[in-house]
Amino acid sequence: MAQENFFKKYPWVTHLVIMAGVSVAILLLVFLFIKIYARQGEEYELPEVVGRNIAELKADNPIGLDIVVMDSIFRPGVEGGQILTQDPKAGTMVKKGRKLYITMTAYNAEASVMPELAGLTVRQAIAELNACGLTVGKLKFVEDPYKNNVIDQSCKGKTVYAGQQIERGSVIDLVVGLGDGGGGNVVPFVIGKTPDKARRDILAASLNVGREHYSGVREKSTAVVYRQEPDYTGVSKYPYGTEVELWYIDADKTDVAKMVSEFKVDSSKIIDPNEIDDGRPTPEEIEENSGWLW
Repeated sequence: MAQENFFKKYPWVTHLVIMAGVSVAILLLVFLFIKIYARQGEEYELPEVVGRNIAELKADNPIGLDIVVMDSIFRPGVEGGQILTQDPKAGTMVKKGRKLYITMTAYNAEASVMPELAGLTVRQAIAELNACGLTVGKLKFVEDPYKNNVIDQSCKGKTVYAGQQIERGSVIDLVVGLGDGGGGNVVPFVIGKTPDKARRDILAASLNVGREHYSGVREKSTAVVYRQEPDYTGVSKYPYGTEVELWYIDADKTDVAKMVSEFKVDSSKIIDPNEIDDGRPTPEEIEENSGWLW
């Protein structure tokens, strides 16, 4: 009775108690919602998705990953939608609905515009082609008064003219001048390098890539060279167009740094076949900085 009289005498206390009760109830509901939304305590090991097709992953996605395609790369002869990289990596503990960033192979080739290569050196032509998403295939050297000068370019045996549209990723063969007295160059050191970098260095030295051996290699793009023929000496020169044969091994099967160190030669005798200051970005610079303009 006294309690009823108290609340009648002080009605504001009643309102205060009700407000406190509602506030506590709201807080409990908010914490419950956060716990459910964040799925606290529910973490799953992220599976390996590299090598799978994105359509297959979307159809079989038990932890509800939010798949975000960061980039797509066209690779001739490779099925579109094949996942090349993932972030986070496999084995990472994630919650349901986690964003998974991937790069994959493109379904269709993008178009590139063939640059003007006539009159450029081989090294300059490589930089131009790399900037356009194209690559150099074979170098054919012919009699011409201008040494190491690009005369013509072709794709699959057909001449490709400057300004012509061509599939991104296409391989371009170059016809190059020998100069009055012919010419030769030092075989570059490509031990420990991936196929793309090894090919680029060999071509930049006005030599050709010969047979490539991948026996036992699981992933060609990340393999490294463990043997080259002719061997690297740093001094011996070979005629322009000489083929350099390469043997590869998976990078995780060898200590790359140790393997490279075992092939060191006297640096005082080394002639760098790519040491040409022509004022243009090198293929390496193009690879490291996609913002080159000239």
